Amino acid sequence: MANRFHHKNMRWRVRVGDKSFNPMKLITFPGWRQWLKSLLPMLVLVSFMAVLLADELKPAIAQLPRQEIRGVWMTNNDFNTLRDRAKVQEAVKNLQRLNFNTIYPVVWNSGYAMYPSATAQRAGIQPFVSRGLDGQDILADVINQAHRQGLLVIPWFEFGFMAPPTSELALNHPEWLTQKRNGSETSISAAGEVVWLNPFHPQVQQLISNLVLEIVTQYDADGIQFDDHMSLPHEFGYDKYTVALYTQETKNNPPADPQDPAWVKWRADKITAFMVQLNQAVKARKPNAIFSVSPNYYDFAYKFHLQDWLAWLRQDIIDELIVQVYRPNFQSFIANIGRSEIQEAQQKIPTGIGIMAGLRNNPVPIRQIQSQVRATQERGLGVAFFYYESLWDAAPETVAERQDGFKRLFPYPVVRAKI
Repeated sequence: MANRFHHKNMRWRVRVGDKSFNPMKLITFPGWRQWLKSLLPMLVLVSFMAVLLADELKPAIAQLPRQEIRGVWMTNNDFNTLRDRAKVQEAVKNLQRLNFNTIYPVVWNSGYAMYPSATAQRAGIQPFVSRGLDGQDILADVINQAHRQGLLVIPWFEFGFMAPPTSELALNHPEWLTQKRNGSETSISAAGEVVWLNPFHPQVQQLISNLVLEIVTQYDADGIQFDDHMSLPHEFGYDKYTVALYTQETKNNPPADPQDPAWVKWRADKITAFMVQLNQAVKARKPNAIFSVSPNYYDFAYKFHLQDWLAWLRQDIIDELIVQVYRPNFQSFIANIGRSEIQEAQQKIPTGIGIMAGLRNNPVPIRQIQSQVRATQERGLGVAFFYYESLWDAAPETVAERQDGFKRLFPYPVVRAKI
């Protein structure tokens, strides 16, 4: 590099002598020769630094890890795939070939664990073990096969505090459930009628923590993900335990209005405190585990589900954020992915948008998917698709057409670095 520098520097000096300074113009300036002599060392130093930066800066930038999220959720709708080793192998190879880099397999759904869980058995909430067709551990199989292809696997804790009213979890532990002001314990969700575990109850928190730590410690998973159900609908929190706790701390009864700002904040802060504890517990067991969150957009998440994920971001307990924006209307989609809190997250952590790839009874055309993905890419955002089967199997186009469409979106591979 020294010879190259000397050669460039000598040419630079000649250009300065020939073009930058004209002695005829400086002849009347007293002491111009001395001024030029004193200036040259500074110019040489600037030249040296420019050459040095040109040589060193480009390799440094090229070595920075790319963190673009290209993910897909594997849900209970994909259970036939997850249970079959051959289908898992085919799925993972297809995802790798089409330049995806992250899989989010479901591990907690409908009050049941999708893996052999001693925690669930001890709690008396799962009399069976979910295994594959060959008796294999489904989660371990997905992780092993994905890692062979260079994909990250972040198990997805889907139902969070939500459970069906007919599950063993709800039937065996009614004291763990919360309720509305009118005494009702259920609400209607996309999964049908559900009950909600009380996120403020210490035994509920212990159950969730034990399940999460079980996954993090027993499997070679790259992290854990929580979605919009790691929350509580704003109508809930009027059970005896929560009312007593609120009264003890505030010297007042809970407001009759479930959207009272102070009442909303108190409950949201309690959930935040639990998430901080959960993050600390996960990091203590596996410091490099990705603590991922996939909520709804912030205004809705906070006001209607007491999920203050922006506070989680600002308290540095989130390593990855994927905001669900399942909007068929393109203008609505654009408005939601441009929100300021998403831009704030982008500055700190890998951030993506959850995009609907289709449902069995509501397939989504590839053109809609492509337009939404390109809009996220233009804003420097990653993507995750809900859900695997609807990528190309349950779709309005042929498998070949769908896969070609995704290949066009991701023409080159991006390997995600572990934190």
